[in-house]
Amino acid sequence: MTERVREALQAGFAQGWADPHRLASEGRQARQILDGAREAIADALGTEASTVHFTASVHTALERALAGMAAARRGRTSVVVSAIERDAVMHAAAWAAPSVTEVPVDTAGHVDEAALAAAVASPETAVVALQHANQEIGTIQRLDHLGAVVRDAGVPLLVDASSSIGHVKAPTGWDALVAHPADWGGPAGIGVLALAPRTRWLPRWPEAPSPADEWAPGGVSVPLALAAAVALQERGETLARTGARLGEYVNRIRSAVATIAGVEVHGDPVERLPHVVTFSCLYASGEELVSRLDREGFAIGSGSACVTGTLAPSRVLGAVGALTHGNVRLALHPGVSAADVDRFIAVLPRVVEQLRDEAGVGA
Repeated sequence: MTERVREALQAGFAQGWADPHRLASEGRQARQILDGAREAIADALGTEASTVHFTASVHTALERALAGMAAARRGRTSVVVSAIERDAVMHAAAWAAPSVTEVPVDTAGHVDEAALAAAVASPETAVVALQHANQEIGTIQRLDHLGAVVRDAGVPLLVDASSSIGHVKAPTGWDALVAHPADWGGPAGIGVLALAPRTRWLPRWPEAPSPADEWAPGGVSVPLALAAAVALQERGETLARTGARLGEYVNRIRSAVATIAGVEVHGDPVERLPHVVTFSCLYASGEELVSRLDREGFAIGSGSACVTGTLAPSRVLGAVGALTHGNVRLALHPGVSAADVDRFIAVLPRVVEQLRDEAGVGA
């Protein structure tokens, strides 16, 4: 988080500590802060403030949105997802409906449009959940085309934008959208859910005591909401400039690592998030790569980026038919410099060579 966002968080604790449902002046002040945060986020998403809700987490937003939308489609028993959705979406879909239909993707990670059309044509399909961009390989889905396919079938679409908001322009045409403040430099511990006015849903959870927010029973953290809004505003002010700079860094990394023997770079090279790059190194352990590069001052990811606390082989890379062994995922934040990238490009070949030598396989 930047200094500006940290200051907003502190201001939220100082001025927004009261229950925003209370009528006392402190409660009204907290409510004004919360409403302002909602308006700022709605503006960034291209929607109205009344459609934006805060939740305790992204997982909660996904679970409640999918369950509520599926419940409103009585008699329909399936949720359609792509094969590379994050695990939180997969789990939420399995909880929301009796069956989950997975749509395949190509080697770059793009959803198969024909397969999606076939899936939504089924009278059993209740909801479709598609990501805006993949959190591991960075590929941005062609939601204009995919959304049209879903709309033509009369099926509601939930878009998981938890890896893209704050990095690229927000998608359009959704019935529900989920976003993650921590991914755009805001605080953890809060999620964002936007529901289009036309979206039908029914609660599939215990009724909360009044006054209650159906999407955040027990209330919302006003300081976290304020910090999330300020962070998104800050990202929006430099979105194009930062995206171009980080995109150039990623291009340099992609080109450099592709010259290392036995290294495969993943994802669409053009239709992608500007700050994410993933590649796999043959004959190098992902766990060892994380540890060795950490000692060199680089915090990277490996395994599946959508599985918390595990270095298990990436389900996403398996779905696109890529090498899953020894994969490295970089997500560049705005503070990354050209010097950082230069040093990473210089260090990586040595680290890979050392690990291969230790494994007795050589380069």
